[in-house]
Amino acid sequence: MLKLKYSELEFECGTDEAGRGCLAGPVTAAAVILPLDFENTTLNDSKQLSHKKRNLLRPIIEKNAVSFGVTHVFEEEIDTINILNASILAMHRSIEKLTIPTQFISVDGNKFKPFKQIPHKAIVKGDGKYLNIAAASVLAKTYRDAYMLKIHEEFPMYNWKQNKGYPTIEHREAIKKYGITKHHRKSFKLLPEQLTFEF
Repeated sequence: MLKLKYSELEFECGTDEAGRGCLAGPVTAAAVILPLDFENTTLNDSKQLSHKKRNLLRPIIEKNAVSFGVTHVFEEEIDTINILNASILAMHRSIEKLTIPTQFISVDGNKFKPFKQIPHKAIVKGDGKYLNIAAASVLAKTYRDAYMLKIHEEFPMYNWKQNKGYPTIEHREAIKKYGITKHHRKSFKLLPEQLTFEF
């Protein structure tokens, strides 16, 4: 059973990101403050949930949250500042969108940069321990998936509606065949060495 939050403070936000390991599309983060009486037995780390369950949970989180914010950081910025900095920036921008100032930030993972002198705690596998981080992980994932579905219409040959921009064999084969798009992260190794041509 997941605990509601890490600290004793009332307005603690959980934050998490999705799409860090993708070759295309944004890295997306969310920040969520849940009410003290929030309960949900289905909510968990978004990676442990089916696509259907995540999409059922999203409106429940949005309706019940005291406040939430979601942010995409796109390829150009990722390529300029690197993916780790872009992930943290997406979290910072999501926290900034909260309409109620957060008193404490619980972060999924082991890396974070301080935000406006607000105390924080980075928690490895936090999305499987605390409901507010799990809620952020579900929002980040569902918003990012919806965006990838939208750009799939423009470039169906990469099958982003299925692989969401992750480095699947099919996605890499499509890059090899069609080249890259404006949505690909140019700073990432888009093709492994074994796909380079030998002369």
